[in-house]
Amino acid sequence: MPSRILKHLATAMLVAALVLATGGCSKKSSNGPNGPTTNSWSAMTSGSAVSLPAIWGSSGSDVFAVGNSGTILHYNGTAWSAMTSGSTTFFQGVWGASGSDVFAVGYGATGTILHYNGTTWSDMTPGTIANVICVWGSLGSDVFAAGYSGTILHYNGTAWSAMTSGTTVELSGVWGSSGSDVFVVGGGGTILHYNGTTWSAMTSGTTALLKCVWGTSGSNVFAAGDNGTILHYNGTAWSAMTSGSTASLPGIWGSSGSDVFAVGYAGYDGTILHYDGTTWSAMYSSYHAYLYGVWGTSGSDVFVSGGVGTILHYGP
Repeated sequence: MPSRILKHLATAMLVAALVLATGGCSKKSSNGPNGPTTNSWSAMTSGSAVSLPAIWGSSGSDVFAVGNSGTILHYNGTAWSAMTSGSTTFFQGVWGASGSDVFAVGYGATGTILHYNGTTWSDMTPGTIANVICVWGSLGSDVFAAGYSGTILHYNGTAWSAMTSGTTVELSGVWGSSGSDVFVVGGGGTILHYNGTTWSAMTSGTTALLKCVWGTSGSNVFAAGDNGTILHYNGTAWSAMTSGSTASLPGIWGSSGSDVFAVGYAGYDGTILHYDGTTWSAMYSSYHAYLYGVWGTSGSDVFVSGGVGTILHYGP
């Protein structure tokens, strides 16, 4: 299993008990990108109690969250409901080109990739026995997935094929500004870059496990991972940022380069950090929920997924 999930399985029952005892996360006002705001974080009713490592949507009323035991949840702008996946896979990643062209990746006996066409989920043939952890694409016919043993796969709209990554480490996050400018991050501070032809290793300056990557362009990219590690790429080199946190950070997303959210956990505490273009600051913490994934439509419409069915929303 990916390290971000494995070390928490032993405490899952305790966390679930805490959630039941406290009735979920309370609504809290927060500082927003430009100071005090009426926006706040609040818990949503997911109807699930499984871990939800990833979340993505095509709009604020078309959001998908994926997790353990084949769980895929959908939000229609009013309520979350369970979808029929036809799988028992532990889904780790989700991304789509639109609400009717969505990919969910994970692992079971082998790597699994499902596709949603707007009506049903169907199993694709990924062409790997390795577990798949993350997925991103520039188009529905230009999709990248990565995972165990340095596995990187590419989908051209017809079939998945293996790419030569040049590494055997676990790869946990993928994002690109285009199909010829793609970044993958993983174990030991690994960062790989794809230029449309080949993958090559970049110098990250860290040995920390990197779990996620996101950016606004090929010269404004953020990567995050263990021990509060957050890196920034300016188009020339990666440099360490001061996060002010020791949390493990498996999720990062922003509405702009000066409005970035990183989510994670330290011990039993879920953590949300915010970057305003100058500094990172703690935005929210919850003692009873590990946080894993983050996505939004704007800086005032943000969704976070986590352990024991946790889904948080930031907004008015």
